[in-house]
Amino acid sequence: MTTSTDIKHNWHVYGHDWAVDFLQKGLRNKRTRHAYLITGTRSVGKMRLAQTFAMALNCQHDDEANRPCYQCRACKSLMSGNNPDLIYAQPDESGRLKIDAVRNVTRMLALKPYASRYRIAIFDGFDNASPQSQDALLKTLEEPASYAVLILLAESTDRILSTITSRSQVVPLRPVPLHVIKEQLMLLGTEEPRADLIARLSSGRIGWALSSLENEDELLYRSDMLDMLRDIIAGNRVERMKISDQISRKMGRDKPQLQYVLEIWQTYWRDVLLESYGNPVKPCNSDRKDEIIRLVSTIDSEQAYQAMDATRTALKSLSTNANVRLVLDVLFLSYPGLI
Repeated sequence: MTTSTDIKHNWHVYGHDWAVDFLQKGLRNKRTRHAYLITGTRSVGKMRLAQTFAMALNCQHDDEANRPCYQCRACKSLMSGNNPDLIYAQPDESGRLKIDAVRNVTRMLALKPYASRYRIAIFDGFDNASPQSQDALLKTLEEPASYAVLILLAESTDRILSTITSRSQVVPLRPVPLHVIKEQLMLLGTEEPRADLIARLSSGRIGWALSSLENEDELLYRSDMLDMLRDIIAGNRVERMKISDQISRKMGRDKPQLQYVLEIWQTYWRDVLLESYGNPVKPCNSDRKDEIIRLVSTIDSEQAYQAMDATRTALKSLSTNANVRLVLDVLFLSYPGLI
């Protein structure tokens, strides 16, 4: 079993050693591609890998094996967020990467590097870009400048044009094993019970785990959302519709945030389903075990499965142009507890 102590690279990227090794080999062998497509679930570590790779590309250390060095001017400017040769294309409030944002970045990418070896552009949420927005990048991919490197981040390649994927080096990131996340958190000084809880809640998303460790609000928010789910289950039709209205008003324009909430609820229903079958696996939401046991005493395994499946269906619906309020209404009426 590979542990953190077995890591032989100096990249501050955890749980994705094969990807680091792959990118390092390309650097050592002078085989840098003009476009990389890093895929994986949200918060699995795509952005950290992209930023560290960008740092390695422009690191000024004499020994390539020690890039990034985190000490040279190029590395420090990137870590501080003040590197003029690293450009970001970010999705808007709706989670969409608009064509204007893509065009703006490609124009900046065409300029020669200000003070670095490469001019690098990172496109976050590229799978949420429309076909027209993706097409706007095609010319840059077909005729890239020798100093330009594009790094596209996406949850999967399903909604990305084949003309884009065929011109990119795909680097698929998988969920990080629980024991690796837990070990890394403990190496950072986290006590074992807390490290175990965060690792289980992360569902293999090392980025989420590290963020939760640094930001207490992440876990508090997750607790608030589970309290809301408890209120939904306990409520009647009128009360459920009231909560649906409140959520749609607050998060209706922020689908990524609402999807995050449903992902939290999905882990909860998975725990309920496993408990209903008497599965000995420790629940993901281990701090809610007593609450889960009480719920299982009032519903059966079929109802637990239907609730989990309804949550999964709602998640898929939010990736389309479906009406948020309608999606939530249907979801809440599907949850057990109504007479």
